This record gives sequence, C-alpha cells and structure tokens, in this order.
Amino acid sequence: MFELIQTPILVALLLSVAIGIIGSFMLINRSQFIAAAIAHGSYGGIGIAIYFGLSLLFTTTLFALFLALILAYITYFNKYRSDTLIGVIWAVGMSIGIIFIDLTPGYHPNMMSFLFGDILMVPTEDIYFMVGVDILLLFSIVIFYHRFLAISYDMNFALLNGLNVKAIYAFLLVLMALTIVMSIRSVGLILVIALFSIPPFIAEKFTSDFRIMMVVSGILGFIFSIIGLFLSYNFDISATAAIILVAATIFFGVLFKRKGV
Repeated sequence: MFELIQTPILVALLLSVAIGIIGSFMLINRSQFIAAAIAHGSYGGIGIAIYFGLSLLFTTTLFALFLALILAYITYFNKYRSDTLIGVIWAVGMSIGIIFIDLTPGYHPNMMSFLFGDILMVPTEDIYFMVGVDILLLFSIVIFYHRFLAISYDMNFALLNGLNVKAIYAFLLVLMALTIVMSIRSVGLILVIALFSIPPFIAEKFTSDFRIMMVVSGILGFIFSIIGLFLSYNFDISATAAIILVAATIFFGVLFKRKGV
C-alpha cells in the first residue's frame, strides 16, 4: 500500500504548505470568490493548450496569471461592482475552455481530472512545479509577511503608511493563481477552493496568532489528505472527494461545537 501512495503523500505535503500560506490569506482577505474565479477561469488555459497542442502546465499558468492581474485591477478599482465583474470573468474563462475543447478533434477522456482532480495521478512535471511554487511562497511570506498582513486588514492604513498597496495586492493574487494552478491536477478546479478554505477556517477558531494559524492550517490540510487517501484506498472511492468530505465533516463538527449546537 505504501508504495502506491508515496507520490500522493508527497503531493499532499506540498499542498499543505500552500494551504497554510495562501489559504490563510484567502480567509482573512475574504477572497475565496476571487480564487474561485481564477480556478474556474483557468479552464480557458486548459482548452487553449489542448486545441493548439501546447504545454498544459505552461499555458494554464499564463492564463491564470492573466486572470489574476485582471481581477486585481477589477477588485482594487471597482470594489462596488466587483462581485458581478468577478462572476463574468469566471464564466468567460470557463466558456473559452469549453469552446476550444469542443473545437479540438478527437475524444478527451482526461478532462474530468482537471475539474475534480486525481491526487493519485499527478505527473512528475507538476510535482516539480509544486515544489517551485512552495519555495516561492515561503520566500514571499518571509519577505512580505508584514506587508501582506497590512493590506489584508486595512488597505487604507497601509496606503497612508507609504506601502505600494496596488503592487502588493497584485502580487498576492499572482501567488494565489500559481497556487491554484499547482493544485489543478491533484484537487481539480471544482474542489480546490474547499480544500484551501476549510483548514484555515478551523485553525482560526483556535488561535489568534496568524503565524500559528498558517502552520495549523497546513497541518490540518495534510491530515485531511492522509485520512482521505486511507479511505480512498480501503473503500475504492475517489481520493479527492474523500479528502474534501473528511475536511467538511471536521468543518461542520467544529462549526456546530463552537456554536453550541
């Protein structure tokens, strides 16, 4: 059994680093809707890559970064109607992907893996990409930690203190986009936001220190993944779905307990 899940365990470990960092910032920025737009919109990059025979990872990364910069501009300068604009970007990105895939001759049986992920079948190229993104995240959090916190809690205060809020905010969304791309093969476009939202939510309930919250989020993400992999192996079910259901079960348990239900 261990030989079969060595790669999924490594992928789960790499995901947990991103969950701890980006998931926590998604939570305090309330940017899950933005992240979902990047995730679903990235399907456009997948469709373009398949139609033109390009590298899936490279093309999807470029497309996701493009979406992240557009969304950074929209949400910074058009806060009042940003929810509508985000929804449009979300739909347009997915529509582009669907159309390009429809125009591509032949049958494409692996498309479901992009939507729902398969942590058991992550290519080596994607694992290297995940390592690179995790290293970038760790360096970024060390260098920009206080700047990220400042714009997350009070952009106006950060602006008054001379921070380049627009650039820092755009960079944070770029990191978010890279994190989403690295998770597509393992978690999928549909389920990625749940995995990046639940562990930070739980961690926030038990600590007021943001650094500890990031660490606990990462640990929880890894634990949920390992339990999900165990259930997947023993009951012959989808590993990604099992991971999300494990996380959701703990999520509702914590939610109801904290509310005294």
